[in-house]
Amino acid sequence: MTRAQVWLSHMSNLIVTFTGIIYFVMLHFMTSDDAFSVVNHPLQPLVQHVHVLAAPLLTFAIGIIWTRHAAPRAKRSDMPTWRSGIVLMAVCAPMIASGYLLQVSTEAEWRKVWMWLHVVSSVVWMLGYVSHVWRWVMASFGSRPKPCIPIGQEATHVD
Repeated sequence: MTRAQVWLSHMSNLIVTFTGIIYFVMLHFMTSDDAFSVVNHPLQPLVQHVHVLAAPLLTFAIGIIWTRHAAPRAKRSDMPTWRSGIVLMAVCAPMIASGYLLQVSTEAEWRKVWMWLHVVSSVVWMLGYVSHVWRWVMASFGSRPKPCIPIGQEATHVD
């Protein structure tokens, strides 16, 4: 993946994650002083709009991640597979689908089903993404196990 693609992935994840958490808190843990208000915080509509408008960027980034990063690794048996990456690819479809279904559902029961599916899959996504990036960061800074040297060959350099 190019630096721009990685940047898009990280930034869209950050924006969608933080607006999702803030929106969830505003929706479920705050109450308005006005009994007739449909919002619990004056910024709630703005946070919701940013979340809904940034989510397609994340969906686009997931498509890039799949084509440039995940699919090539899934096809090759000689590359290490991280469980966090497998979890991410498994949970992205329910997260995206439930987010869209939440926007178009009109019945209260279905909205509750889509909301909880979206919340659970998004939390798993967030934890998996952080875990996946953390493993990459740790591997980049030298905590990665050294590759095995085949028997009969000598190392050409020493770290």
